[in-house]
Amino acid sequence: MSDHARTSPATAVRPPVLRPGDTVMLVSPSGPTRPERVARGVELLTGWGLRPVLAPNAYARQGYLAGADELRAADLNTAFADPEVRGVICTRGGYGAQRVVDAIDMAAVRRDPKVVAGFSDITALQFALWRGARLAGVHGPGAAWSPERTPLRSAESLHAALMTTEPVTVSAVAEEETFAVRVPGRATGPLLGGNLCLVVASLGTPDMPDLTGAILLVEDVQEPPYKVDRMLTQLRRAGALDGLAGVAVGQFTDCADGWSVGVADVLSERLGDLGVPVLGGLPIGHGPGQLSVPIGTEATLDTRTATLEVSPAVR
Repeated sequence: MSDHARTSPATAVRPPVLRPGDTVMLVSPSGPTRPERVARGVELLTGWGLRPVLAPNAYARQGYLAGADELRAADLNTAFADPEVRGVICTRGGYGAQRVVDAIDMAAVRRDPKVVAGFSDITALQFALWRGARLAGVHGPGAAWSPERTPLRSAESLHAALMTTEPVTVSAVAEEETFAVRVPGRATGPLLGGNLCLVVASLGTPDMPDLTGAILLVEDVQEPPYKVDRMLTQLRRAGALDGLAGVAVGQFTDCADGWSVGVADVLSERLGDLGVPVLGGLPIGHGPGQLSVPIGTEATLDTRTATLEVSPAVR
């Protein structure tokens, strides 16, 4: 089967659920992280009974990168190859994952699948793991924990996605700016996507998934409405949205500028005529109260109940 062949949810590889006592490695594939925030994440994971260990280069720095490409790739491959490590949790996003994904030892990933959690720039890593190993993952907060943005409900959501095999249901929230973005209907298909910038940056690369029959998840931060328009227009012109089953719209945080057209207006216009159900207002992304969702597994989007239900990423 080619990398771009359409895949059914049954082809998703679900790694084993994390259990108390399991070791999880904290890696920084993208931007440099802050030790004091990682310390909070370590405390949280330890409280769940997990054994978090830092990758050798987790605190490395090279400008806007968490160390040289070779170091970041080596940490990922160390995590994937170590049989003691049962989960891989990225510290944060930022930028840089795209620079190292071609160096991942996919044979090691396929040999011993492990749950990988992260979001933002980590969308590039999730796409690569989907292409190379059909690995389902978790789109959720990183280990550089910020209690102000990710309160108890965010922690509980990440715990459920990593350490239980229950489906994950996320309900649209009226307080979210994208709540009004809606096209009625119900759609089922694998949930793919994540950060809109990284989805667009994957166009033309081997990692861009075929979205035929899929529900596309999009969210972003600090992108003015005209840039969101530009990105969605590029996806449309590239044919990437042809055959979509539906669109799940997460948080578009700090995306306002001085124009009268807001980001919800742009999302409604650019997604509203695709002929598929669209559900906005989902607290998934960079905003307060961010929730976790599995990526790569079967999902059902229902605008009547204003919910996105996703099969677990773990088994």
